[in-house]
Amino acid sequence: KSLKDGSYYVGSTQNVESRVKHHNQTGTQYTKQKRPWELVYSEEHADRSSAMQREYAIKKKGGKKFIESLIKKSRRTNTD
Repeated sequence: KSLKDGSYYVGSTQNVESRVKHHNQTGTQYTKQKRPWELVYSEEHADRSSAMQREYAIKKKGGKKFIESLIKKSRRTNTD
């Protein structure tokens, strides 16, 4: 989540910590403008193909409300 404007970034990587660090230090044109970033949600997948399918599904459903519902659901699960 961008701490600058509250927007979300959805992507896939093999190393989440490294990706967040990259976005905060260098980033792409999109992520550079919205620094700093914090990790608020992640999922693990067995392989790159399933991770990319999930990334596409999240982006397709799109919108801040959907992403926030994933975050809220994961927080409830982690506190149970």
